[in-house]
Order: sequence, then C-alpha cells, then structure tokens
Amino acid sequence: MANTYHQIYIQTVFAVKYRAAVINHEWKSTLFAVIGNLINEAGCKTIIVNGVQDHVHCFIGLKPVVSVSELMKTVKAKSSKYINDNKLTNTRFEWQEGYGVFSYGQYQIDKVYKYIQNQEEHHKKQTFREEYLDFLKKFKVPYDERYIFEELK
Repeated sequence: MANTYHQIYIQTVFAVKYRAAVINHEWKSTLFAVIGNLINEAGCKTIIVNGVQDHVHCFIGLKPVVSVSELMKTVKAKSSKYINDNKLTNTRFEWQEGYGVFSYGQYQIDKVYKYIQNQEEHHKKQTFREEYLDFLKKFKVPYDERYIFEELK
C-alpha cells in the first residue's frame, strides 16, 4: 500500500522437540540458510539465523502484513520437512511446539545481531532454559512454567 512505512524487528526463538541436541555442526549452517530463505520467501528480511544443537534464534525485519504465528508455522514446518527429507537425523525430527518472539528498535540491531552470532560462546556460560527465562523476564512476558520448552523425561 502506498504511503505505508514500517520498521519492525523481532527475534524468534524455538527449540528442538524435548530440547534434544540433534542439530549437527556439519549441517547446521545449511539448515540456518534454509530457515533464512523461508523467512525471505514470506516477504520478510532475514537479518541473522543462528543457534546451537537444541535451539534456533532468528532476527527478522518483519513485514507488517505477515503474521508472526503464520511465519513461524511455515518456517518450522518446512525446515523440519527439509531435515526429514534429507535424513539429517537418525530419528524423525520435530520442533517443540511454540516459540518466543521479542521486539527491538533500530538502535538495538547491532547488539542483537552480535548476541545471536555468538550463540556457541554464549551457551558455554548459560543453558537454553536460563536464556529463555531471562528473555521472558527481561521483556516482562507472563508465562506458565508448565509450558516452557519441555525436556525429555
């Protein structure tokens, strides 16, 4: 639509089902590229996609006509299909239900980019659960402990 201007930056975070550490170093960059392409195909702008063995962070320039929930539904479904079609894991791959989404301003882009870029180093000091709970608290997102990404029991 003419005369419509936007600047919406979000970070999404989602985990492998039961937070299993199955995203292998050998193919994770290819997976992250696939996820980035899926974001771009939806009309949004991928700023960076990165993560570790059990979860992924996406930093996105969101197009206002794109629903975050529909974007995540597509990204998670098509990326898990990619993993399964290419038999990248020994068992059927699934993402955990749900995701986190957090918004940022223009002045925060570099900081968020560097944070996501340094996931390997960051997770030497903090678990995914600690990181995720920190995000929820920092952004003052109410949550129910029962629905924080579950682990295999």
